[in-house]
Amino acid sequence: MFEQILPNIYRIIIPLPNSPLKDLNSYVIKADNRNLIIDTGFNRGVCYEAMEKGLQALEIDLSKTDFMLTHMHSDHTGLVSRLFTDTSKVYISRIDSKVFNENIDWQAMIDYALHNGFQLEELIKAAESHPGFKYSPKRIPEFTLLEHDSIIEMGDYKLRCILTPGHTEGHICLYEEEKQLFFSGDHILYDITPHIESWSYEVNSLENYMRSLDKVRNLTVKLVLPGHRNLFTDLKGRIDELKKHHEIRANEVLEVLGKNTMSAYDIAAGMTWDIDCENWDLFPVAQKWFAVGEAIAHLLYLESKGRIKRTQGEKTDTYSICEDTVCSSF
Repeated sequence: MFEQILPNIYRIIIPLPNSPLKDLNSYVIKADNRNLIIDTGFNRGVCYEAMEKGLQALEIDLSKTDFMLTHMHSDHTGLVSRLFTDTSKVYISRIDSKVFNENIDWQAMIDYALHNGFQLEELIKAAESHPGFKYSPKRIPEFTLLEHDSIIEMGDYKLRCILTPGHTEGHICLYEEEKQLFFSGDHILYDITPHIESWSYEVNSLENYMRSLDKVRNLTVKLVLPGHRNLFTDLKGRIDELKKHHEIRANEVLEVLGKNTMSAYDIAAGMTWDIDCENWDLFPVAQKWFAVGEAIAHLLYLESKGRIKRTQGEKTDTYSICEDTVCSSF
């Protein structure tokens, strides 16, 4: 139902059915006159039931409760539409708030996916099954927009916002310097690797992510409170593991490419994935979307390092290794 982490800080575990993430950590900070909920879960009945039970057990009055959304993904934002009240502040980064703008050009993303090897039929299925569309908030609050170094104070806790682009462009972590606490959202997870994807040639998500890891590596932290799975203490050690992981994945992309010229879709099909399927054709289409997005992130990163080149085709863009370029590290 809930567990106490520290004085006036609690965790409610919100189930995420049919998701490899398994569940979400929703954190509640209680204060005398006001409460703060950090991240919420999907906009689904099973998520709402778990949240409702936890909040009732903690005796949380939603009319005296604010919300902080670490980033725009629906497993973190979806349920806020059922929880916020007219007296609630709902915090999110200025950058990620833009995804809730009805004027977002989704057609550009579809065209981008087509140019990277997807077939239109698969894209339609991917959109229909994507949790980001299915379980997003249906009632959008008036956001209180956050910038890097914005401060949220709640009771004895003073939380400094640290902009950490990578997982999303506007992802924000929260740092409590005095108590040495770090709410890492999906920027740094302990049991699993945060998903880094790119769906625009203008955004080098993996490069941004690596820089964001360096940005927080030297913070003095006793406890990391991530968006999923287990809490942990060794922030520097985990960051080093994540950077090594992406170096290994980038090298795998190079191995898959070899001397070939390939689309991002075909490169993703040749990579290893922690999914219980015998081959690429059997992948759920939503997982293909995530896999191709991750492959593109590594391809754009390698392109920025001069390791590969991208060729724009009339229908499909392709990648190949720059044979005349030597780069010893990432």
